[in-house]
Amino acid sequence: MHNLAGTDVASATTNAQALQSVERSLNLDIEVAANQWLAENPVLMQSAVLYYRLYYLPLAAVLLWVLFFRVEVFPAVCRTLVVMAPLALLIFWLLPMSPPRFALPGIVDIVAEHDLFGGGGSRDLTNGQNHFSAMPSMHVGWSGLCAYAAWLAARGTHPRLALLAWLFPVGMVAVVITTGNHYVLDVAGTVLLLTISIAAAAAWDRWRRAWQDGSQTHMSPVS
Repeated sequence: MHNLAGTDVASATTNAQALQSVERSLNLDIEVAANQWLAENPVLMQSAVLYYRLYYLPLAAVLLWVLFFRVEVFPAVCRTLVVMAPLALLIFWLLPMSPPRFALPGIVDIVAEHDLFGGGGSRDLTNGQNHFSAMPSMHVGWSGLCAYAAWLAARGTHPRLALLAWLFPVGMVAVVITTGNHYVLDVAGTVLLLTISIAAAAAWDRWRRAWQDGSQTHMSPVS
């Protein structure tokens, strides 16, 4: 569904130009400068590509850890995921967005040029993948969900250590901007998406508990 969503090149380009205009007016248009800085640092470049490509490994590890060893918080994490995924798809359909590597002159497509898995696919518009889903950044979104899950699981016993989990999405923010894959406002949109998803999941849980309590109250006693 992601690969089918928002694939209109003209709309994606128009939306990207509009977003760039907003960023310029807010002095947030740092993508080209950040990308060129990374392109001059070979070691950091390789590290950024690995971070971008292999982020799903810590995500999967944290979700499995929560599922099997922190079952008390797994429902909240699961509900947040179930809310966030369709909302992201809806935005991809309604607001296709060309990433900086397509829409900004001077951007080096670092992942395409240094990908250990072969980067040609990241620029091949005929490979069936959706290249116009820059808003929101789900690399940031999924890493944020990973941090949220780890924070929920550890905050009761190790509150200070739990805060360190948020360094994972912070690092991803730096990676997606410097590699030319997302805009600053994409990240802002992702933070809003995750916040709404967490709030919606919490409201969902409160409604579920209230419904269960109401059902139990109105049950007739068994004689």
